[in-house]
Amino acid sequence: MDLEEAFQVVGEFGPYQQRAVAVLVLTQVYMACQSMLIVLIGSTPKYRIEQLDGVGSSQRELVTFTEDTDSIVTEWFLIKHQAYKVSLAGSLFFAGLLVGNIVFGPLSDRIGRRPVYLTGLFFEVIFGYVTAFAPSYEVFAVSRLLVGLMNGGIGLVCFVLTQEYVGKSYWAMTGTLTSMTFAVGIALFGALGYFIQPWRNLAMASNSSGVLFLLLSVTLPESPRWLYSKGQTQRAEEVLRYMALRNGNPANNLVLKRVCAAKAGNRDGRGAGVLQLVIHPVLRLRTMVLMYVWYACSLVYYGLTLGASEMSGSRYMNVAMYGLVELPAYPLCIYFINKHWAGRRKSMASFLCLAGSACLCTTFIPENAGALLNVTSLALLGKLMVSAAFNIAYVYTSELYPTVIRNAGLGVCSMSCRVGGILAPFVPSMRALHTSMPFTVFCLSGLSAGCLGLLLPETLNGPTTDTLEELGSPIHSRVLESKAHLYEDDKLKSNHK
Repeated sequence: MDLEEAFQVVGEFGPYQQRAVAVLVLTQVYMACQSMLIVLIGSTPKYRIEQLDGVGSSQRELVTFTEDTDSIVTEWFLIKHQAYKVSLAGSLFFAGLLVGNIVFGPLSDRIGRRPVYLTGLFFEVIFGYVTAFAPSYEVFAVSRLLVGLMNGGIGLVCFVLTQEYVGKSYWAMTGTLTSMTFAVGIALFGALGYFIQPWRNLAMASNSSGVLFLLLSVTLPESPRWLYSKGQTQRAEEVLRYMALRNGNPANNLVLKRVCAAKAGNRDGRGAGVLQLVIHPVLRLRTMVLMYVWYACSLVYYGLTLGASEMSGSRYMNVAMYGLVELPAYPLCIYFINKHWAGRRKSMASFLCLAGSACLCTTFIPENAGALLNVTSLALLGKLMVSAAFNIAYVYTSELYPTVIRNAGLGVCSMSCRVGGILAPFVPSMRALHTSMPFTVFCLSGLSAGCLGLLLPETLNGPTTDTLEELGSPIHSRVLESKAHLYEDDKLKSNHK
């Protein structure tokens, strides 16, 4: 039997897979806290500067903060000519994410999902404590780079594991749960920051949850899909039988089809790597389009989120709202991406265009507008739409790449995504040029990515590919897509009868 038939015997989403996926999904709360940490601990309170005695270059200034706020800004006086260091620390985190995607994605395709995930999570917890106890800004900045490095690696592998532990029919749900929990993590971080305001205490509290998730993750098995794609059929059968036993489904006779080394992606790693994303005719176009889509999603998503503290009102409430506003996006995703008239492609493109349109509308709203329709409400609407598009991009991308190269494909797309993340902390500061400049950037990014996304093929009800040989040529891919549409039409006709 093939893998999908095996999951029918094991249970596509049985009790054991539910517990395993729950651990991986809840880890997103920890990752969200690390991603948003700079928003609160890097907040700049109001201050005044008094000129003291002196002439010329010897003149001294006395800085007095008028708000009772404890942050890296107040501790290391990151104001005026030093203010860029706050955005720099945020960008270093996203630079780490970029490198982590480059390194950990292909590495997990080569040596396995589980060892890469556990190692990355362990070191992220260690470097997170270095952030909390940093004696200087320089140590703090380096620790944020290293935390981002680990965060980028485990975030990618964590998402892939939630997909590969379950049957294909549950991929959309597990992918959506991952993104939804990340949004809940942002909201919880806003609440945590309200109750724990000294920045070192907040950094320590945010990092401590990682210890719990590390201990829970130790018992997770290797991905049976990865084992099978690498030709380790016997180990894949052992993992599947273990899952079946824990699900209460006897599967002693579970035997997978043997695949040759060539179809297993060449056990030594040749024939299935980042280079295939460039030389393979089908993957080349997909990768170019997906890289820009992920870049735009990240730029708009993190640009709006990191700018939350600059909006009027309580910074803690704003952070929580920018997390909670994502939650309605995920039921919308689950509904639209499983409908034959919408699917993955049209849904992602539509949400991106709507996010860009919402950001465009903010440029026509005066800052003193009413409480219902103002810049903040439109920015929240844009965040909701881009969150939906970002979630679909994760699910959609994992379906567009074969198992043997899935992590490499996701890694390259995530690398492009992190470029957007690196630029995102600096986009809100473009208000100095014009108040509408940040939203103009977000608008153009969303609209252009939405239009490009229409070039991708639809994957709804399409066949699962495990190897590059199954992916075939561009003509073969179009045939598979046509078969998927015919299958859906037949299904509708039978339901109508």
